[in-house]
Amino acid sequence: MAQAAPRRQDCWGRILFCFLLGMVWENGAGQIRYSVWEEMQKGSFVGDVAKDLGLEPQKLSESGARIVSRGKTQPFALNVRSGSLLTADRIDREELCPGTPKCLLNVEILMDDKINIYGVEIEVMDINDHAPRFRVDEVEIKISENAAVGTSFPLPNARDPDLERNSLQNYQLSSNSHFSLHVQSRTDGAKYPELVLERALDREEEPVHYLTLTAMDGGNPVRSGTARIRVAVLDINDNPPVFPQSEYSVSVPENVPKGTLLLTVNATDPDEGVNGEVTYSVRYFKDETSEIFHLDSHTAQLFTRETLDFEEFAAYEMEIQGRDGGGLLNRAKVQVTVLDVNDNTPEIIVASLSSSVPEHSPPGTVIALLNVHDRDSGDNGRVICSIPEHLPFKLEKSYGNYYRLMTVRALDREQVSEYNFTVTATDQGIPSLSTSTHISLHVADNNDNPPSFRQASYSAYIRENNPRSASIYSVTASDPDSGENAHITYSIEEDTIYGTPLSSYISINSETGVLYALRSFDYEQFRDLQLTVTAQDSGKPPLSSNATLNLFILDQNDNAPEILYPTFPTDGSTGVELAPRSAEPGYLVTKVVAVDGDSGQNAWLSYRLLKASEPGLFSLGQHTGEIRTARAFHDKDSLKQSLVVAVTDNGEPPLSATVSVTVAVADSIPEILSDLSNPKAFEDQQDSSLTLYLVISVATVSCFFFIFIIIILALKLRKWRISKLLESTNGHFSGVGASQFVGIDGVRAYLKTYSHEVSLTMDSQKSQMLFPQPNYADTLISQDSCEKKDSVLVSDYMPGTVLLQNEQNYLQVLKR
Repeated sequence: MAQAAPRRQDCWGRILFCFLLGMVWENGAGQIRYSVWEEMQKGSFVGDVAKDLGLEPQKLSESGARIVSRGKTQPFALNVRSGSLLTADRIDREELCPGTPKCLLNVEILMDDKINIYGVEIEVMDINDHAPRFRVDEVEIKISENAAVGTSFPLPNARDPDLERNSLQNYQLSSNSHFSLHVQSRTDGAKYPELVLERALDREEEPVHYLTLTAMDGGNPVRSGTARIRVAVLDINDNPPVFPQSEYSVSVPENVPKGTLLLTVNATDPDEGVNGEVTYSVRYFKDETSEIFHLDSHTAQLFTRETLDFEEFAAYEMEIQGRDGGGLLNRAKVQVTVLDVNDNTPEIIVASLSSSVPEHSPPGTVIALLNVHDRDSGDNGRVICSIPEHLPFKLEKSYGNYYRLMTVRALDREQVSEYNFTVTATDQGIPSLSTSTHISLHVADNNDNPPSFRQASYSAYIRENNPRSASIYSVTASDPDSGENAHITYSIEEDTIYGTPLSSYISINSETGVLYALRSFDYEQFRDLQLTVTAQDSGKPPLSSNATLNLFILDQNDNAPEILYPTFPTDGSTGVELAPRSAEPGYLVTKVVAVDGDSGQNAWLSYRLLKASEPGLFSLGQHTGEIRTARAFHDKDSLKQSLVVAVTDNGEPPLSATVSVTVAVADSIPEILSDLSNPKAFEDQQDSSLTLYLVISVATVSCFFFIFIIIILALKLRKWRISKLLESTNGHFSGVGASQFVGIDGVRAYLKTYSHEVSLTMDSQKSQMLFPQPNYADTLISQDSCEKKDSVLVSDYMPGTVLLQNEQNYLQVLKR
């Protein structure tokens, strides 16, 4: 119990010493260093990594810190909650670092989020947990009885895997009267015991001597191991075996097969018989060597028993002993050097890898962290890491054998959406060995491309009178992005058409881009419209582009010709045209003026005479609508001529309109009235135009009584008629000049116009009507001049024709 208390105090002192060493920061080495005693229990504290890195434990956990093990069992563990480095299992320094004077373990801590690596060096300190141990429990030494005093005999050495004071320190020999112990020290500090003869032996007095050899370490408490020594005294043998040289050295590649002969040592002994027969044995300085080599005891040939591995042991040292039959022996040292062969391929470990990287990431963005390692040495272990050329990546060496894979320029997903390439690690051996690993990297999409139409402007055609909801056109846009960034919706920019919203005319399917008509179009209302189609993706922020659609309305023959002149009187009467009896053939009587609201060939008009009261008297221009005399008037020709004119367009099917034209044949209105009052004249024309004479007679009688009433009514009708004409013709002909009429296909038709000045005087005795000679002109009379003469211009909005209201009233009386 008294001895246990100091041991417990010593143990606590060691733990405190370990803790203090773990807090040391080696700035010069550029990494954290800790020390820990071996044989500590699992979970023992090694060091505060978070504190030494200047991080909060929470930051350490959020950074995804972990230990990179490279496929080996890791003796340490990282507690990311507390930021402490702990032992993962019981640590045995002799198992981790066999045969090394200083056991240094490297731990690599990886921060996933920053792709950064930190090195931690941990020294495992030795404790006295092993006692010295001999390879054999009993050794027999044969010594000739005539051996000289002072002769030394090798004794088996003990092995203690502990270090420094805890390792083997001394040997002790049991007390006896013939031998003493001599301990030799090698340059590497190893101690080897020898038995020294202090007094001459006498086989007849004592043939066998029994001794005990004790090996002790310097630990506290001291540990020891023993071996029994049996000394057999032999008969005289005065010549020991002799080796040609005291030391042998051989170099052998590590890849030699098992059973390869490495060396032959041949000792000679000049004695005869048994005393000259030499047998060989080998003394291994390390236990592992005995499993690798084999020495033939008769031929002294040294063979390989197992394959050599330079990466485990680069050199072996042993001692070959030659012993003759008389017990004399000699020794020779053998040094076997293992030459490295490039038999290990490099290893590539992907410590960290980003599965995707956003496009347009700045150059220098780290994608992966790779660890490259080769167990060979020299050029065989010198590794070059490479990737294929023409890639937007590069490899940059980082800490230790780590490489960072980073971008050298911005990536464009629309050009390359995914990279699949190989990282190759090649050593510098001859022949060189290489290994590779495959890396797949996806380029994440950014909304960097707006939708694009195939063309900036489109043209579509639709016939008027189309059904509602009819498909007009389809526009499509493309977006090289992906996902929501490439999902396109279509819309139409809001606008107005003649004060009506565009959305009431046309709609668009937001998903397909198909445009539909919401109402039936009328070519006569508008002939084309322009709208802007917008394509917008669903990215954040959304991007859009526009295209212009020009929609042209195609005409259909849905409008019949409209006759502008002669117009139908609103009071129920029929207009009368005046033709003088003296008119020559080809005289222009009047002109039928018609228009068609359609366009193109649908508006090409042709005129034909459907009916005439006197066939062959008048001719009609097919394309001009001019009514001319075909021959000179005869006396027998009726005073009143009725014509029916048909106006037909060129559409499919053609549409037409008709108008009746009444022509009065007379040089002047008074002449008409005198012809009506002459009974003889009335009888001459009774057969052909009895009805017309009756109407003229009644009109003549009534004219004198109601002349003033007619004048008043005419003034009233003038205002009313002008307003009506404005309403009916304003929409189609508001842009046509007053002095001309523009026909279809640019043909301009000038109409012969005429006017009469009528002067009327009445008193109680007589009525007088004065008709000056007709004034024919090729231009229209302005409205201002007509108003000055108290006349009504009925063709303000009907190009090419002027009638005085007073003259027309007289002609209406004549008709009645």
